[in-house]
Amino acid sequence: MGWTAGIKFTPGLLLLLLLPQRDCPRVAHAHSLCYDFTILPKASPGQSWCEAQGQVDEKTFLSYDCGSQEVKSLSLLGEEVKGTRAWQEQMETLRDVGDFLRQQLLDLKLEKYTDRDPLPLQGRMLCQCEANGRTRASWQFGSQGQTFLLFDSENRTWTVLHPRGRQMKERWESDRDVTEFFRKISLGDCRSLLESFLVHWEKMLETTASPTMAPATASSRATAVMPSTWVLAVTMLTCSLLLGL
Repeated sequence: MGWTAGIKFTPGLLLLLLLPQRDCPRVAHAHSLCYDFTILPKASPGQSWCEAQGQVDEKTFLSYDCGSQEVKSLSLLGEEVKGTRAWQEQMETLRDVGDFLRQQLLDLKLEKYTDRDPLPLQGRMLCQCEANGRTRASWQFGSQGQTFLLFDSENRTWTVLHPRGRQMKERWESDRDVTEFFRKISLGDCRSLLESFLVHWEKMLETTASPTMAPATASSRATAVMPSTWVLAVTMLTCSLLLGL
């Protein structure tokens, strides 16, 4: 069953899907948002079958348990956006991705290290807003810290980096629903969340940067005053010596 099953296609949603993908707003610097998922094919009792971590500009700001749907803020950025609409939309996206990857993992027969311990599936969704407003998005899949497969969301191209990724590529590349799911989530949901978080993130950067700039300005002023004071003292000393003569 594809990701489109169960979705009610309202006229507004159909129009959104048919519109060309828009770029990010222009920003001063490039920014990125990524989510790392770890899916366990056979979780022990009490063990979470899916965990996710979110990072903005490579700084971790949340952790999410797909089973219990519990989300934790891990940084000031997380606290800043915790009560926003984007935070709730993010939880829905993480839940959908976790469920989708779990189903895909059940359909795949990944190579096993042992008969008892099948390999967990690790996936990374990444979206970027470049300074010129260009959007980039991609996926990485693998296990045990090793990347097996890459997916370029813009070009819909799959690249095998390890023999274990060949089966994944053959199965997912031939399934249009899978390809479109990965593309939609990374170029649509991820980019939208990144834009929402950047509003708060850039404000925080400005706030934290301002105090550090003030002492530097004061220091530069002090440096500028010191030579003048020193010249004045030398001049007065010279005059005193001349008067003494």
